[in-house]
This record gives sequence, C-alpha cells and structure tokens, in this order.
Amino acid sequence: MGNWVVNHWFSVLFLVVWLGLNVFLFVDAFLKYEKADKYYYTRKILGSTLACARASALCLNFNSTLILLPVCRNLLSFLRGTCSFCSRTLRKQLDHNLTFHKLVAYMICLHTAIHIIAHLFNFDCYSRSRQATDGSLASILSSLSHDEKKGGSWLNPIQSRNTTVEYVTFTSIAGLTGVIMTIALILMVTSATEFIRRSYFEVFWYTHHLFIFYILGLGIHGIGGIVRGQTEESMNESHPRKCAESFEMWDDRDSHCRRPKFEGHPPESWKWILAPVILYICERILRFYRSQQKVVITKMNKRGFSMEVGQYIFVNCPSISLLEWHPFTLTSAPEEDFFSIHIRAAGDWTENLIRAFEQQYSPIPRIEVDGPFGTASEDVFQYEVAVLVGAGIGVTPFASILKSIWYKFQCADHNLKTKKIYFYWICRETGAFSWFNNLLTSLEQEMEELGKVGFLNYRLFLTGWDSNIVGHAALNFDKATDIVTGLKQKTSFGRPMWDNEFSTIATSHPKSVVGVFLCGPRTLAKSLRKCCHRYSSLDPRKVQFYFNKENF
Repeated sequence: MGNWVVNHWFSVLFLVVWLGLNVFLFVDAFLKYEKADKYYYTRKILGSTLACARASALCLNFNSTLILLPVCRNLLSFLRGTCSFCSRTLRKQLDHNLTFHKLVAYMICLHTAIHIIAHLFNFDCYSRSRQATDGSLASILSSLSHDEKKGGSWLNPIQSRNTTVEYVTFTSIAGLTGVIMTIALILMVTSATEFIRRSYFEVFWYTHHLFIFYILGLGIHGIGGIVRGQTEESMNESHPRKCAESFEMWDDRDSHCRRPKFEGHPPESWKWILAPVILYICERILRFYRSQQKVVITKMNKRGFSMEVGQYIFVNCPSISLLEWHPFTLTSAPEEDFFSIHIRAAGDWTENLIRAFEQQYSPIPRIEVDGPFGTASEDVFQYEVAVLVGAGIGVTPFASILKSIWYKFQCADHNLKTKKIYFYWICRETGAFSWFNNLLTSLEQEMEELGKVGFLNYRLFLTGWDSNIVGHAALNFDKATDIVTGLKQKTSFGRPMWDNEFSTIATSHPKSVVGVFLCGPRTLAKSLRKCCHRYSSLDPRKVQFYFNKENF
C-alpha cells in the first residue's frame, strides 16, 4: 500500500498545483479588472461580467499553453530517458500524459463556456447602453466617437443604434475568431468521445486536427482590442474617481475634467502559446523527417532505428491515407536487427492495409514509420519481479519483453535485475493464442536448457468457449501438451481470480518490488490497480506493487 499512496499523492499534488494555478489566475485577473481604475468606465457599461470574461480568458491562455505538451511524444520519450535515474514515482507521472491532456481539454471547455456567457452579457450591455437616450453615464460613454480623425476615442464596439450584436460578432476579429474557435473545440471534444474514437477512428483523427484553427484563432483573437480601458494620459488628466460624477460637464471649458480617452487591451494570447507551438512544430518536423526514411517490408528495417522493450511506433500507408497515422506496439526485441508489429483488423484503415498486402499481383505498398516512442513497459527490467497482463492483442508489448529475455539468456546477461516474471494472457478465442505460440515454445525450451524453469510463470486464459472445447480439453487433460495451444502450460477457462494471484505473488516474494504491467481494457486496469493497492505492504521494506498501464 505504501508505494500506491506515494504515487497517488504525488499525482494528487500535481493536480492540486494545476488547479491551484487556475484558481489563482482567475481570481487575480478578476480582481484586477474589477478594481483597477483603468477599467472604471468600462465597468460602468458592463459591470462584473467584464472581469469574468477577462479572468476566464487568462485561464484559457494558461491551459492552451499546456494542451500540446502531453502529446509531444518525442519530448516525453526524451524526458523518460533523462529521468531514468529518477525515482519510479517521478517517471510514472509521464504515463498519465493523455489523462492530463483530457483534463486540460475539459478545463478549456469550462473556461470557454464562462468566457462566452460573460461576453453574451457584455454585448447585451453594450447594445442596451448604445440604445439608451436617458443621458446616463453609460449612454454618454457608448456614444463616444469611433472617428479618430475627429479626436474621438470609443469605448463601445457597437457604433450606432442600427448596429446589431450579430453584425459585430461576425465582422469583428474577436467575434469571428471566437465563433471559429468554439466550433472547432466542440467538434474536437465530441469526436474524442470513447464511442467515436473506437468505432470511427478516422472521424476522430481528422476532426482532432481542427486544433490548428483553434490555435490560430487564439493567437489573433485579441487583435481587435474590443476590451478597452482608459489611457494613462487621460487618467492623469481626468481621473475617473474625480470626474465620473461630473460627466455632464466634460465639454465645459471651465471644467477641470475632459472626455476620457480609451485604448484597446493589447493581445496577449500569442505570448502564451508561442513556445509550445514552436515546440510542437519542431516535434512534427522531426516526426516527418523520420517518417520519410525508407522502411524495408520483408522484415522491417530502418536506418538509425533504435528501440527499447514495449515501445510503439506510428504507421502510415500513403496509398490508403496520406494523413492518418496509427499506433502499433513493437513486438520485436531491441537485440534484433529488424523491428516488427502485429496488426489486427479493427477498422477501415487496418482492413484496407491488410487487403493491400494480400493482393498478389500488386506491388507492396509503401509504409512510413514514425518513432519509436516510450511507454511504461520500458521500466520492466527495473523490477525484481514483473507481472505482465495482456488482453487479446494487448499481448504485443510483452512479446517484445519476452523476446528480449530470450536474447538476454542467450548471451548470459548478468546485469538482468529481474528474477521472476509472471505472464497472464487473456483471450476470447482460441485462434488468438497462435500469434506467439512459437515464442512461448522457444522460451519454454530455453528455460529448461538453462535450468531456469521457474523464471517464467505464464498462464493462458480463454474467456470465450463452448462445451465442445471444454469437454475435449477435459478428455485430454493428462497429455503432456495443451490441446488448445500445444504448450506445456494448460489453458484455463474463464478469467483470473486476481485476489488469489496477487496473494500468491505477495507470499512468494515478501520483500520484493513488483512491477505490474497491463495492456488491456479500462475495467481490467481498475481491478489490477485495486489489487496493487490492497496487497502492497504498509512497510516499505516489504512487498510493494507498482501498477503500470500502456497509454497511446
């Protein structure tokens, strides 16, 4: 339980700092616009919605600065490599990059809603004060001239009583870019839902690239200077605290107060997003350069390609789609002079790719590869005991790990820290087990020859079966090999009893640090995380379970 508490509270601390910064920026900006004399006259028209709009705008800038960083995969891989000497707790925070990306997106949506609602009230106030004929301060301020040649300095963007809010919205830079950004944000968020991302990946992929319009719109949103405050020169000449009450005498020559002059608030959003945009552009340039290098398809080979266990790559097939890149876990080992992936048909793109390779009389389609990128599985050999859990095609990162182990035993690698591996593979259908049967068979033979039969403990679970399979397995239970897989380890029917498994591991390794690695669905991740928490000892000198999940 001890390590879980440390990891949990470190993540909580990070989120508290992020949320605290959001609250601080919002409150600080709100008080600034609510109290500053520069915006005294602006508040006379708009009230507190001015402060709400500006405070939410500042938080939007802050979160828009962060939104691109978690998806800079080369940056994350670099940080993971440079943090190799850091504690597991620090490195594990990098595994939550997509979770943080989503949280930042939700925060952007929240402040976008606040910003839009506040400006709807603002434009309503602008419109009503422009229509007013009661001679109030708000109506006088709204009637200030827009014609700078006549010495005018306007405060209300609605120039005449005939100008509608809709006209200002779609003809001003702030209004038009705001509409574009809002539409782009709505499309991005809705297309990123679990159902659309899983069932219609192409829709998610293309729609998510509307972030380009969002970023461009954000950069130029404030150029129009609709939010205006009194100039410093004007404040020195006629301070609002002294002259606001005598606004009817502004035009009198004998009065010490003059009509106030106003200026637009300078655009600031570009300052917030400039650095992350440059970083992201460099990221894309690097990824484009690497993707252009030739890939040999027979056994994929690429100049300068270097990988670690459990890493993944992005694959593009230009003949299918020029823009779509899909992530696949590497199933080869770092010790091999080529790299490989396993592809399961799970959508239009993968089906088209498989079909393209199956056409006998057509040339092999060109493949572009970007990566590799780091994952939590890179740390597998940092643990004394490793528990690998793969569900279906989720076995792929562990194929890389198991192959690497085989090579390490071949060359008698004495630096291998790992002393025991528990491997669980859960499949719905028997055919899936054929993917890596040869690898498991080779590992069985290698362990026997080296006298390390106990090093690898693997269990195979079949969750989808009929009575014929079960009956056939029962009749042939005494055979040396399993009838389903052909391996010495018998296939189990049903799902693992995780409490029993973790209890056994904790008893067998009472003073070890155990790394639990999963590539599988969210429900399984929830169960394993609970078990890691439940079976970790409060005493840091005793067994500790660290949960790691693959994220793409």
